[in-house]
Amino acid sequence: MRGKYERNEILPSIEMVVKLAKVFGVTVDYLIGEGENASYDKETVNRINNIQKMDERTKSVLFNVIDTYIQNFKTKKAFAK
Repeated sequence: MRGKYERNEILPSIEMVVKLAKVFGVTVDYLIGEGENASYDKETVNRINNIQKMDERTKSVLFNVIDTYIQNFKTKKAFAK
């Protein structure tokens, strides 16, 4: 059956797509290349999922650090032009 999927002779059922997403630890939209997070690599998706599980205080501290790096990146990019 797998060979037929790879050769595009048949498409997997939605149930199979859900199972495949679970096996690979990604969402269905990521697996099929659709949706907001579909362009993220698996490591990024895993990090986002782990952040979602954190308590609000920890997330707040982490987001402050991330925001600082993002602002620094944008400033450097703006002055590089």
